[in-house]
Amino acid sequence: MKPRLLTPGPSMVPEETLLELARPVTFHRSAEFRQVLTEVEEDLKYVFRTKNTVCILTSSGTGGMEAALANCLSPGQKAILLISGRWGERWKNLCKAFGVEAVIVSVPYGQAVPPEALKKALADHPDAKAVCATLSETATGVANDIEAYGKLVAPTPAVLLVDTISGLGVVPCETDAWNIDLNVTGSQKALMLPPGLAFVSVSPKAWKVIEANTAAKLFYFDLKKYRDKIEKESDTPYTPANTLIKAMRLSLQRMRKEGIENVWKRHAKLGAAARAGVQAMGLELFAERPTDGLTVAKMPANLDSSPLISKLEKQYGLRVANGQDTLKGKIIRIAHMGYTDQFDVLAALSGLELVLLEAGFPVKPGSGVAAAQQVFAEGVKAS
Repeated sequence: MKPRLLTPGPSMVPEETLLELARPVTFHRSAEFRQVLTEVEEDLKYVFRTKNTVCILTSSGTGGMEAALANCLSPGQKAILLISGRWGERWKNLCKAFGVEAVIVSVPYGQAVPPEALKKALADHPDAKAVCATLSETATGVANDIEAYGKLVAPTPAVLLVDTISGLGVVPCETDAWNIDLNVTGSQKALMLPPGLAFVSVSPKAWKVIEANTAAKLFYFDLKKYRDKIEKESDTPYTPANTLIKAMRLSLQRMRKEGIENVWKRHAKLGAAARAGVQAMGLELFAERPTDGLTVAKMPANLDSSPLISKLEKQYGLRVANGQDTLKGKIIRIAHMGYTDQFDVLAALSGLELVLLEAGFPVKPGSGVAAAQQVFAEGVKAS
């Protein structure tokens, strides 16, 4: 039985990247590694759609979020938090840890935060130093309108911090054009690498805020150290996960070869097919404004998703995700980001049909697969 990892992180990793990870460990303070780091930095800028420095941290994505917040804000300062799910809540927890006053703008799970709500919050709190948002909320499958947020924040003194951990390399994300001041992502989603690296791009506006934040208590996550090392020496201030960075080069080369616009189009097609498939089975989408990196479906009132997810893995090798916290058992999350193709989506839908049938749900065999196939067939010319 072939295992398929269709969770919203970590995601599947290409074979050439895995083979690179099997090579002997090399010394990280060398001309060879500095060349690798230079190439990775340039390819990251390409994926981020930025001219700004991208700081490479050996940490999870949460480490990148902590670095973004802690470098910009001091205890007692105010941040507006746009919360549409569990990962938006992560910004709130970080604010609590660093003594930052949090202004909460939240919506029920399944919805996106409307730009009008941010506009009001900025008017009500002109002293806010930052706005924290999430591009792709993997807890709910929601995509937030970061471009609209950027237009609202740009004319203010506040900086825009965005968690793009499960969205960068999936959906359009124009860091510079959308006025994203600190863009944080991780290695284990669409960038097609195991967990262990975080990346933070920093705008000129954000660097001014960081330089002025003399009250910040930082050491390992001091972004100025990473900027200075990468710009002056093509190096890192502390021991990097050099084996991951060398493997990252191959995954980034794959993305550049495909072309970032084509990467977005591929994910859009995967997302459209998966959504069509689950709806054809008679399931309802959970997200009102779906992202293309994963499809989240509601479970019927009489079904618990937990045993279905267990059967998908044990009987068919399909590893998908349950809901988290209050959503556990109520939704099923099927990811299709990074190293995923149409046949992975079709396999997931086929397996879901089978476990639903076994559970007594009245799904017509092949209905979800046929709906997805129809999406994939659009634009395909008969020979």
